[in-house]
Amino acid sequence: MTQPLLPAIHHVALICSDYARSKAFYSETLGLRILHEAYRAERDSWKLDLEVSPGVSLELFSFPAAPRRPSRPEAQGLRHLAFAVPDIDAVIAALGERGVVCEPVRVDEYTGRRFTFFADPDDLPIELYEV
Repeated sequence: MTQPLLPAIHHVALICSDYARSKAFYSETLGLRILHEAYRAERDSWKLDLEVSPGVSLELFSFPAAPRRPSRPEAQGLRHLAFAVPDIDAVIAALGERGVVCEPVRVDEYTGRRFTFFADPDDLPIELYEV
């Protein structure tokens, strides 16, 4: 079997509207570990690196006056972030205790796996996918 040309995702980058609010959401509410944070004065921009899992990170950026990206109706381009979880009910309960509301759990018609969505502070859809 041939090795894939792109063997792994290294990071995903998000631009947020309110840096402090999104930093708190991703690091405190979702529990992602902060790896590095920097303010880039020439861009008036923050960059925060958060660990999703070993070798995979989420980069959170702020830029002044960045335009909103539509989440609904669904548009072309990247759709959402999806996190693999071993027990979707436990994660939904933990998020609920932290004030995060998840949609009703659905079942993927092709895999039979359970999944749900919730939104980040900028209404970016985030999926929980039970593995």
